[in-house]
Order: sequence, then structure tokens, then C-alpha cells
Amino acid sequence: MKVEYHVSVNGADQNEGSAAAPFATISRAAAIAKPGDTVIVHAGEYREWVKPENGGSSEFERITYRAAEGEKVVIKGSERITCWENIEGTVWKAELPDSMFGDYNPYKETLGGDWFVAPEGDILHPGEVYLNGKSFYEAETLEQVKNPVMRTEGVNPPWTNHAEPLLHPEDSVYQWCCETKEETTIIYANFHGADPNQELVEINVRKCCFYPVKTGRNYITVSGFEMAQAACPWTPPTADQPGLLGANWSKGWIIENNIIHDAKCSGISIGKEESTGHNLCTRTRRKPGYQYQMEAVFRARHIGWSKESVGSHIIRNNVIYDCGQNGIVGHMGCVFSQIYGNHIYNIAVKHEYFGYEIAGIKLHAAIDVQIHHNNIHNCTLGTWLDWQAQGARVSSNLYYGNDRDLMIEVTHGPYIVDHNVFASDYNFDNIAQGGAYVHNLCCGTMRREPVPDRSTPYHYPHSTEVAGTTVVYGGDDRIYRNIFLGGAVTYTEQSTYGTEGYADSTVSLEEYIEKVLAQGNGDLEMYLLVKQPVYISQNCYLKGAKNFEREQEYEISPQDPQVRVIEEEDATYLEITATKEMLKEWQDNLHSGTFGMPRITEAAYETPDGREVVFDTDYCGKSWEHHVTAGPFAGLKEGINRIKVWG
Repeated sequence: MKVEYHVSVNGADQNEGSAAAPFATISRAAAIAKPGDTVIVHAGEYREWVKPENGGSSEFERITYRAAEGEKVVIKGSERITCWENIEGTVWKAELPDSMFGDYNPYKETLGGDWFVAPEGDILHPGEVYLNGKSFYEAETLEQVKNPVMRTEGVNPPWTNHAEPLLHPEDSVYQWCCETKEETTIIYANFHGADPNQELVEINVRKCCFYPVKTGRNYITVSGFEMAQAACPWTPPTADQPGLLGANWSKGWIIENNIIHDAKCSGISIGKEESTGHNLCTRTRRKPGYQYQMEAVFRARHIGWSKESVGSHIIRNNVIYDCGQNGIVGHMGCVFSQIYGNHIYNIAVKHEYFGYEIAGIKLHAAIDVQIHHNNIHNCTLGTWLDWQAQGARVSSNLYYGNDRDLMIEVTHGPYIVDHNVFASDYNFDNIAQGGAYVHNLCCGTMRREPVPDRSTPYHYPHSTEVAGTTVVYGGDDRIYRNIFLGGAVTYTEQSTYGTEGYADSTVSLEEYIEKVLAQGNGDLEMYLLVKQPVYISQNCYLKGAKNFEREQEYEISPQDPQVRVIEEEDATYLEITATKEMLKEWQDNLHSGTFGMPRITEAAYETPDGREVVFDTDYCGKSWEHHVTAGPFAGLKEGINRIKVWG
């Protein structure tokens, strides 16, 4: 029999959990809820880590956790602290018993792991201090807390040659540090004139807000909550990946209509578990992180990583912001998932630390993952699909104000990037092969690089089963009906505007093979000497962007369409001045069945259920009909166009 449990801040865990006699904590309901049950949480603030004991048994027998209709429910990983003592000027301290942290004290844990980058000499912690909801910056010493210096730049990505400014540098003077004793923890903080015993001051206490400690808790729905302020750790692909909210190596979760913010590292996790490896490179230095990541893939297969056991999550219509590492993270546990309708912003913009695992959405092994109709802006990196993004599709997303919009790395295709607005100055890092870029608006640079020294897996279509491994030769891309804009700034030596970076590539598999054979006798080395074929046609190049030298059909003009993204209270709009070159009509809609197959994977560009992709609707869902132009928007008129792109 299906049961409906109720939770209220005015309830008691000794109650029966009915509407008339509700529980006091969500955790009490999470300990007993069974497949088919619903947990309804009523208005209030719940400071707890909810650890679901059970999962549902199928898509039709889920366990659902939802906020009561029209009521605001907040789950926090923090505690309010009101025992502050003034020690000097605007600096205060709070000495806390370690018992309040349980078995995880985020001020005695250090933040770090594989591919983690911190300022030289700094030791950072998963803990955090908040004044009226605003997070502070961790200082190295009490002296720095007493005499804070405004930070004008943070820890920059190692591969870029430009400084990345902090989002709000004036906030960086709000600093804290910690000191630990045998049984107590001391927090020092500079509140700049605020009285921390009168204002709302909170500190991270719990690792997560909603996250099962056991794997395989399947078919859970989490809907309508606000969750914030968790001391979740750094989450590389070679470690356990707990987030503020997450599924912990389970299947079939629905995470919808939530507000997620102020995770120390990752907001929502649909990623890896611990048994397949946990920061072994950092801990042992026996092998490079790359090798441990490769081993993690095969270990996961050994413990049953498959479509039947993990993944297939839906993450939709959430607002995710102010997280230190990722809005959404996952390695392998993310397979076959859908991520859509989410508003993700201000991810990794404090720049207290960096690493190679930071983005609004950062996924490894995003097999058949569909990422569409999201608004991702003001992030260090918008979306990063790394390793094995086979069958992934990135479609109809809005990117702007990011340091970089999209990175695809060491994957071999097929994957599809279509009908997106890339409005930042730096659009792509294409460190992959076998991608199809179709009907996008690209306002910035693209960086392309082969990776001939690092072999990564590819899979049988729509499966986690490994078919082989190979290096990234670069190219083998399909680039059709995009609009490329030029610019004055290139952020790396490899950056270009448009498709001129594909110079000297072959243009068919037959030509490629012919040139390989012309190298004479040999094997692997022959293939490294010839650039893979590319298929580039019917693109529009404006404002100085340049085309691939062997592109046969294209439009080009020096005119500037003056693209602007405008945030208004009710919605976000894009303004673009359409030129006659942009309005050039091309014959019929594109079909992925005409794209062929990537040379390496020999898999079709198709939907997760094996159907051809027909590019017959634009970014807004409007039919292209028979007036098909380059870019993501149908029905543009010459001159200024104003298009609602979010809200």
C-alpha cells in the first residue's frame, strides 16, 4: 500500500508521519519510505543531511520527496552560529565542539584531490562562513583575516594566457580562517562592522544536504526544494563524487524544480562511486591520474556499470548557482540522462581554487546524455564533456558571459552540438573528433587541438560496453549551417574565428585513406601524418570570421550583426541585426543520416533510441519549414531582430 508521509518543523519524529501528526525531520521519513511512497515536506528550514535508506522499484513505483504545494522548504548543510566573541576590531571568533560535526569535520578535512589546483602554499577546507547568505573567502592566516586585501584575480586555468577576474572582487575582503584543537574547532572571521550574533551567520557543517550513503537507491524524485550550504569535497572523475544533492551511483532519479546553491564544490552529482578508485594519483603518485581514470572505467564495467544498473536520470527546471566547482557533475553515473530547462550561473567564479574539473555542467562518459534548453552563463566554463561523450547531444542552450562556453575533450564521436547560442568571447575548446556542429550562433573563438599521446575509450552504440581505445587525431567533424563571427582577441595560439583552423584537412574518407597509403609501409604512424577529413558546408561568416579553405558553399561578409544578450526582469532576450548573407536560404532540412559515421567509432549520428536526427526546428521550437538559413533561429528578417531566449 502506498503511503503519504508528512514532515513539518512543528512535528515530532515520534509521530506517525500523517498530515495530522507529521514528522519533524525529513530524515525520519527517508528511513522508512518504501517504493510508491511520497514524502511531503511543509514550509520551514531543515538543517539536516537527508540520506534515503531505500529507493523505488521501477519508474512506476518511485519514492517521491517534494515540497508541499506553494510552500518554501529549505534544506541546509550549515548551522547558525551565535557564540561569536570579538577579539580585535571587526574580527570575531567562535570556538565550537567537534561533536557538532559528527564524523565529518569540514575544518579538519582539506580540500583537494586529483587535478586540484590551489594557490601555492594554501591549505583550503570544505568548510565555509556565510554572512546573511553571502560566502566568505578563506584566508591562510589570522593575520590575513585581520588585514584583508581585496583580490583582483584568482587561480587561473593553467592552459589560458589571460587573467580571469573575480565576479565580485569587493567581496573578497570578507575572509575567514580556522584553527583546530583536539576536541574543538575555532573559526575566525572579519565581519567588517556587522555583529555576527545579531546577523545571520552560518557555517558549513554537513557534507551534503540530500544524498544516499548507499549506492543503488534507484527511482527517487526530489522536487521543489531549496538546498544550500554544504561542505561537499572536490569531485574529480577518479574519486567518489558526492554533491550537495545527488544520486550516488543509482538509476532513474528525477531532480526537478529545485534551487541549489552554495555547494563548496558540486551542486548536483550523478557521478562515480568510491570503489572504482578514490584520488589514487594524489594519494599514491604510483600512476598518472589518466591511468587511474582508465582503470576506473574498466573497474566500473566489472561491478556492473550498464544502462540497466545506473544513470538514466532527469535533471530539469532547476536553478543552480554560486557553487565552487560544478553546477552538475558526473562520471559514468550520468549515462543516458537528460539535463534540460536548468538555469546555471556563477559557477567557480570566486577562483579560490581551480583544477581541470570545473564547469556549469562537467560530465565524463556522457554516453547518450541529452543536454538541451538550459541557460548557462557567468561560469568559468559553461559545459565540459570529457572522455566518452558518445551519443551526447548539446542542443538549444543559451551560453553567455562565460570565460568559455563549451569544451569537448578526448572523445571520438558521434556527438551533436546544434541550435545553440554561444555568445561569450570564447566559444569552444574542441579537443575531440567526430562531432557534428549544426545551426549554431558562434560569437567567439574556437580552439582545436589533437591529443596524440592519450588514448581514451569508445563504446558500442548506446552501451557502456567498451569497443576500443584510441588517441584524438583531431577533425572528422561535420560543420553545417552555423553563423561564425570574427573578433579581435584570441585567447590561445590555437584559437581561430570560424573554420579556417581546419586548413590542410582532407575532405573525404577516400582522400584520407589515399593519403595515408601514400605514406608507404607502416601502421599507426601513417595515420598520424595525415589530417582526418572534415565536412564543412553552408556556413555564414561575418565580422572577419574566416572559412575553411575547401568549403564549397558558404556566405561571407565583413558586416557585424551586433549580437547582444539582454537580461530583463521577466526574461532574457537576444538582439541580432540580420544581414542578407545570414538570410541565404539553403535547400531542405538537414538529416543526421547524411553525416556518415566517425572514422574511429563507426557509429551513426542518431537519437538514443536509434532514430535519425532531423534538424527541422530551431532554438525556439519553431519549424524551419522550407526557409532554412544558417544559425539557430528561423524566420529572421533583415535588420534588427529581438528574440526571447530564456524565461
